[in-house]
Amino acid sequence: MTGPSRQSPSRAVAIAVPLLIFAALALLPLAAGFGPKSYILSLGARVMIFAIAAISLDLILGYGGMVSFGHAAFLGIGGYAAGMLIDGGRGDMLIALPVAMLASAIFAAATGYVSIRTKGVAFIMITLAFAQMIYFFANTLSAYGGSDGMTLYARSTLAGMPLLKGETAFYYVVLALLLAAFLACRSLVASPFGRALSAIRQNPARMAAMGYDVDRIRLVAYTLSGTLCGVAGFLLANQAEFVSPSYMAWQRSGELIAMVVLGGMGTLHGALLGAVAFLALEEILADLTPYWRLVFGPLLILVVLAGRGGLVGLLDRRRG
Repeated sequence: MTGPSRQSPSRAVAIAVPLLIFAALALLPLAAGFGPKSYILSLGARVMIFAIAAISLDLILGYGGMVSFGHAAFLGIGGYAAGMLIDGGRGDMLIALPVAMLASAIFAAATGYVSIRTKGVAFIMITLAFAQMIYFFANTLSAYGGSDGMTLYARSTLAGMPLLKGETAFYYVVLALLLAAFLACRSLVASPFGRALSAIRQNPARMAAMGYDVDRIRLVAYTLSGTLCGVAGFLLANQAEFVSPSYMAWQRSGELIAMVVLGGMGTLHGALLGAVAFLALEEILADLTPYWRLVFGPLLILVVLAGRGGLVGLLDRRRG
């Protein structure tokens, strides 16, 4: 009788990486007491917000094979929805967050309906075109600061109470939403819908021949991805107490793609790890030299080239 088989490296990493990251994030406010607390909590919240955005992108990039170069549009839509409602005195989270999600979902469904009918470079370019369209539209919103953006006079309330005003409370709200987003996406990709989405990425013609509505599945995934990224935009506007068209610039979309690729596409824990590593590395290098971008870019390229499958792939091979 043989003993129990050793857990596969990929599954072990898929369990260990998110557990370690969430444990570290949960304990970060305690460690922040030994340093510049406000700075550490602000940086931690920003990392988690972009982790939500990266996870949302990985849903269509890693599992659906849809390379969206306009994903930051949803980040901006969520941010502007929060900013406009706060400016209008209706910024309670119980109202503003669903509105931000709904606005992002509508834009995702409308643009996705057109985009998913293309593939390859055409898909990349049409998602970029839609994002640039909403980017230039935001620049024309003179009532909300135009190209200069708008400063928010306060953060969203929660059931009428200013619970998000404190840095620690806001930090844990973001952590709770990140955990919820991660678990929801993990359940989704493990469901029959998620398995169908992955199969469509590998062979859409075969899935269509088997009776699956390929376009409908891709559109639903694209809409869900945009909706989740809208949550990140809502949180980013509250965290910075500012929102501007730069949130939806193509450079921001490129950064989100870099986070997913750096961590490892098609692994939600890879997107989580990639966002943490990307922003932490950016912060460290920026403190060391004003020319940090000259180091940052080649370093990212080396990591991706050396580690097939990103950082998660490196961890798999080291454990294996």
